[in-house]
Parts: sequence; structure tokens; C-alpha cells
Amino acid sequence: MVRFEVPEVDYTRYTNRQLAAVPVALLAVALLIIAGWYVATGTPVALGVDFTGGTEVQIRTTDSAEQVRATFEERVPYPVESVQAVGLGESDQYIVTFQATKDSQVREITAAASDAGYDVLASQSRSPTFGADAQRQALLGVGAAFVGMSVLVFLLFRTFVPSLAVVASAFSDIVIPVALMNLFGIKLSLGTVAALLMLIGYSVDSDILLNNHVLRRSGGFYESTYRAMRTGVTMTLTSIAAMAVMTVVASPFVFGIPLLPEIGLILVFGLTADLVNTYLLNVSLLRYYKYEGVAR
Repeated sequence: MVRFEVPEVDYTRYTNRQLAAVPVALLAVALLIIAGWYVATGTPVALGVDFTGGTEVQIRTTDSAEQVRATFEERVPYPVESVQAVGLGESDQYIVTFQATKDSQVREITAAASDAGYDVLASQSRSPTFGADAQRQALLGVGAAFVGMSVLVFLLFRTFVPSLAVVASAFSDIVIPVALMNLFGIKLSLGTVAALLMLIGYSVDSDILLNNHVLRRSGGFYESTYRAMRTGVTMTLTSIAAMAVMTVVASPFVFGIPLLPEIGLILVFGLTADLVNTYLLNVSLLRYYKYEGVAR
């Protein structure tokens, strides 16, 4: 079994402000990216077909994904959202997504595919109205999950600063991946929303583990912190490794499983951010609470 050796960090060398500086700076940059994206596009993150509406056409052809995209861009006036391989290894089937929803547009797209010599296996459309409803429901779901998590954390610890540490870390664990989604061209879909919801759970696990060791178990602050790190860092690194493997294996270069590479990449982003937020930001807040009179 692989065992991660967690080095013992000498936290006494750093002030609370120094520990919190890196995660706070990362959060600030992420918020600036999201704000800039919102100003430029009207949404904080690029929306996929699930939320904007569109058409998906599944075809069979011996052409490559690049050739399929070029063919459709020449033959139809509607933007090609994505071209995803279907199946294992070198697939001859693709799902092509367009920013088009009307029946006449779908007929034009399928006709163009047939004229290009592609076998049209299936097609489906999502209306903009349905996409807007799905967008509202997804935002409400993420918001409700975050608020519910925050309430449970405050009920669990019943003190402000330790609870704030957990909530702040979870918030940053979501914001940073959202900003990176914009930079890496990953669009928000029902699948990526599920990944963001999973990050809430991953973040709370490591933060509650740290808080429990520091606040409710015997031993000094640094001894308790190191005990929590041995378990928490091992758990998080194992999850990062698993998600990284899933991202590679599900990529178009291997098995070509749609959506899973994006979910895996978002989880890698969030779990990596969680290491920084938990063991720098959370530790600094807990040490402030323990040693600077807040607990009294």
C-alpha cells in the first residue's frame, strides 16, 4: 500500500498573517478572475449547453475530431460548441454540440452531416428556457448545500472562529476551481456542478478533522495539528491521485468518456486548494483562537 510521508511543519516560524497570506491571495485572485469574466460575459463562469440550450448530434465517421469540427463549421452557420469522442480507444463516434435549438436548425445540421457522409445516430435539443430553469436550480442547489453545511458546522463547534475557519476554507475551495474553469475553458454543466458539490464535502472532511484534533483532543496545539495533518494530507493526496488517474483514463486520448475528465480536473483543482486552505488559513485562524484570547 502506498503511504504518504507528511513532513512536520514548524508553524512557530511563521506568524498568523504569514500563514494566511497565501490562501487569501489565491482567493483574491480567483475572485478577480470571476469578476472579470462576469463583466466580460454576463456570467461568472462559462455556461454549457445544459444551461444555455443547444443541440447534440451523435454521428459515426472515420474522420478525426478536428476534421469533424472543420466540416461542420464550413457547412452550417451555427457555432460548434464541442466535439467529443464516444467509446473506448480510437472511437468512430462523436457527439457534436451546437448553439442551436430550433427544429429548422436541427434539421439543417443533420442534413449537413448526411451530406458530409456522416451517419447520424441520434440528435437531441435543449431549449433556452429549460436551460435557464436548470441554471437556477443548480445555483439554488449549490447555495443550499453550502448554507446547510455552514449551519451544521456552527452547530457542531458552537464557536465563531473555528466555524468561520471551516466555512472560509470551503468557500475558497469552490471559488478557486470556478476561476480555473474559466482559465482552462471548462464550461459549467450539470456534471461540473456535481463536482463543485463534492468539493464541499471533501473540504469539510479535512477541516472538521483538523478542528476536532485541535479543539477536542488532548495534546498541545502543534502536536494536535500534526496528528490531523498525517491523516488529512494522506486522505487528500490519495483523492487527488485517484481523480488525476480518472482524468487521464477518461480523456479523449484513452477511453474518451465524456464529462468525466472535466469532473476529475475540477476535483484536482479543489482538493489542491483544500490543502492550502486547511493547513495554512484554517491553522492560522485556529492558532489565533487558541492563543490570542478569543477562546476566553
